[in-house]
Amino acid sequence: MNEKIEVGRLNTLRVNRVSEPGIYLISEDETEVLLPNAYVNKSMEIDSLLDVFIYTDSEDRLVATTLKPYVYLYEFAFLEVVDNMKFGSFVDIGLPKHILVPKNKQKGTYEVGKRKVLQLQLDDRTNRLIASEKYDLLKSVKNLEKNDEVEIILYSKTPLGYKVIVNDRYEGMIYHTEIFENLKIGDKKRAYIKNIRLDNKIDLSLQKIGVKVSGDKVFDVLVQNGGKLDFTYKSEASDINEVFGLSKKAFKASLTKLISEDKIVLEESCIRVK
Repeated sequence: MNEKIEVGRLNTLRVNRVSEPGIYLISEDETEVLLPNAYVNKSMEIDSLLDVFIYTDSEDRLVATTLKPYVYLYEFAFLEVVDNMKFGSFVDIGLPKHILVPKNKQKGTYEVGKRKVLQLQLDDRTNRLIASEKYDLLKSVKNLEKNDEVEIILYSKTPLGYKVIVNDRYEGMIYHTEIFENLKIGDKKRAYIKNIRLDNKIDLSLQKIGVKVSGDKVFDVLVQNGGKLDFTYKSEASDINEVFGLSKKAFKASLTKLISEDKIVLEESCIRVK
């Protein structure tokens, strides 16, 4: 049970009393919050414990819901823009109430129906939940080391690669030379730490460090496509990446390995399973 109610987070609270608009839940410090009738069922008896998400309504009153949002406080998600106003834009986080992205927390244009990678934050002045494209990240990397597995979300593409958020806390980068699959903004992935730089930015790889690409992926794709494909060592890098999810260098290494293992035959304009 929560000692105090925390906005933007999952709270475990006790059912304290029943009222006409719903049931009131209470924390250990005896702060109450309403769970509206829309979320109440017969199993919610007095003194039972409930897990609820807490946010504020249009009049800045605390309100509880049993619905699970797409994102929790200080976490990141790829959220859809649902409305635009002079003072900001609203995004859908999976609750009846949409969350505001204030103008001063935006970067670029906000089009209804498009998505943005946003962080759920708490406005210091109003205590309301807001979404922001100006991220609040930790400046010093702690409890992470080279080769550690982490969770990432891609938020920006640059000439060098993709900028990512690591474990909802740190900024990182995956360079194009480390990418052997099709990626896009908003993707969530597991990744591995290659290096923690002096500026506390993190370089990452989508493959475990030291694990070499085998020829198995090329062979599997060949089999899935009838055992023959119009690819050779000279194929375009973009075509290789689209079909096999590999860089041209990794693809050529795979071909060489499969040919040496006598698994495939390289012809003038194609490769085929032997």
